[in-house]
Amino acid sequence: MDLSRTSTNGLLFVDFNQDNGCFACGTDNGFRIYNCDPFKETFKREFQNGGIGYVEMLFRSNILALVGGGTNPRYPPNKVMIWDDHQNRCIGELSFRSEVKAVKLRRDRVVVVLEHKIYVYNFANLKLVDHIETINNPKGLCSLCASPQNNVLVCPGLQQGHVRVELYDVKKTSLIPAHDGPLGCFALNFNGTRLATASKKGTLIRIWDTATGNALQEMRRGVDQAVIYSVCFSPNSKWLAASSDKGTIHVFKLNENVSSLPTKVESSEEKHKNPKSSLSMFKNVLPKYFSSEWSFAQFRVPDVRTIVAFGNQENVLIVISADGSFYRATFDPDKSGECVKEKYAKFIEEADV
Repeated sequence: MDLSRTSTNGLLFVDFNQDNGCFACGTDNGFRIYNCDPFKETFKREFQNGGIGYVEMLFRSNILALVGGGTNPRYPPNKVMIWDDHQNRCIGELSFRSEVKAVKLRRDRVVVVLEHKIYVYNFANLKLVDHIETINNPKGLCSLCASPQNNVLVCPGLQQGHVRVELYDVKKTSLIPAHDGPLGCFALNFNGTRLATASKKGTLIRIWDTATGNALQEMRRGVDQAVIYSVCFSPNSKWLAASSDKGTIHVFKLNENVSSLPTKVESSEEKHKNPKSSLSMFKNVLPKYFSSEWSFAQFRVPDVRTIVAFGNQENVLIVISADGSFYRATFDPDKSGECVKEKYAKFIEEADV
């Protein structure tokens, strides 16, 4: 989550690592890594001469990708620096003609996102293996499957609302017309078989099968337009969480055909579906809104920019806010309703940076 244009506390960037067990922060004077559960700072690296505007961890290893940011960048904003924290130095760099919007890592790939292009490199030698043209992508939207068993990359297509799915293992490219309007947010599940998308309008979230491009489920975040900051699958793809500028984290139950793991028997599943309008029985004559699936559970936070992930159990949410707040909350997987806040901490204070 890029915070460089709105930062009041020196926090320029925050995001989770590939398994959501940690999160990294870029600040005006370095970067920090935090463990999610239990919550604690694991290390902090401070630089005398500048800010880090993008930090991408490689799971829990000592390797990170850094991009300079803020008013006094540590590195040029058009360079990706591969940092080895054991050696406390950069061990590689990639340079571009324009500003880097995002970096994604997996153990065999480095993916760099620019406003109109995406470059894919082999991690071992930083050799270019693919480049993709995209529609204007100022937010650096891109999702890379973290599982070594499935090499999948998703990015915006060349048409508004379309997502491009690269299935590298089978050398297949597909285009999914996900939304009519511009894309707002999307994310893959851990093994790359499912994709969640939201448009800039932010009212609907759709789930897709990456292998076939088929739509599997549609859920409604709300009626009013909203900026969806993040979407995230639970590890078993039975749940989806979304954060937006409305100050509510929504948790949705995913259909049996979405989950990539065996689920309970049908009779048990039927009891715990997402709520629908009481008028959904008239769905054939009323607008589609009345037959929408609404969120199963909700968690309210102050109305600031947030990202959400699932914790070490399927009913645990981890929420990180731009104001430096950390939340851990739980929901009852057998009963819809409000989440329960279990932990609150401040990881960045005004005087910290």
